[in-house]
Amino acid sequence: MDVLSDVITVARTGRPRSAYVRWHAPWRQQFASVPGSAGFQVILEGRCWLLSPHSEPLQLAAGDVLFLPHGSGHTLADSPATAATGAVCSPEDAELPGPYTSDSVDRLGRRGPATVVLCGAYRLDPSQTHPLLLTLPNLIHLPADQDRHAELHAAVRLLAAEVGNPRLGTSATVPALLDTLMMYILRIWLAEQPARDNTRGWAAALNDPAVAAALHAIHRDPAEPWTVATLAVEAGLSRATLARRFASMVGQPPLSYLTWWRLTTAARLLRETEAPLRSIAARVGYTSEFAFANAFKRAHGLAPGAYRRRR
Repeated sequence: MDVLSDVITVARTGRPRSAYVRWHAPWRQQFASVPGSAGFQVILEGRCWLLSPHSEPLQLAAGDVLFLPHGSGHTLADSPATAATGAVCSPEDAELPGPYTSDSVDRLGRRGPATVVLCGAYRLDPSQTHPLLLTLPNLIHLPADQDRHAELHAAVRLLAAEVGNPRLGTSATVPALLDTLMMYILRIWLAEQPARDNTRGWAAALNDPAVAAALHAIHRDPAEPWTVATLAVEAGLSRATLARRFASMVGQPPLSYLTWWRLTTAARLLRETEAPLRSIAARVGYTSEFAFANAFKRAHGLAPGAYRRRR
């Protein structure tokens, strides 16, 4: 596994939700702030406005993609002047006809010009959220650009077809396509960060060949008895240079990140598998179940067995 793949695999919990929604002007839909979630909006047809407390009103057109990695509240409307009506959509309110509540098609509004939006949401486990996600801005806007973002728009078309016309296999296809969509959004955003600040942050780390090599080595094989020296070999740098550059970009030293990743991986295995504790300990680099249990309790506040039972 590489870092970006693991970011999505580990952070997500439960089933992602999506819907294909058609509004007819005049309309205005408010989306509640939901900490511990990540949402996206893709404009498939027509135009609308994004109204957010974090930015000026922004007009959106077909092909535009919005990603809200922290579940920030926002509003979509046919015009900034349209008055607020109807209920606030929230993933927690199953009875509301909101776009986060079902994988079905919802049609709201009456006779005005239509806007079609593909909406979705992920639930994230706050205790497992990768630090890369924590550093993202409240809103990522990727304007329509078929030439530059061809893979992203291909994923959008496939997802819209599945959600707008459910068929045999849709229940399995939609979560995989949502993962793909999120992957392309993060990949594009990371690649397009300004080069002027190339010494700090996860965008810098993943765009730096040496630091990225060390990170990928940790994610590829967390059970390996890594040291700063062996990671420096992977990176092609001296130990001192890797340690300094890694800490500056990632925010913690290489071995601290290694420990965090091992115990985060262990937590996922405890939640999602019935593997014995001894086996999980070995898979994340601990030579004894006792050492693993002590490290896990320090990180998560519970012994591994109690954590598994609670989850």
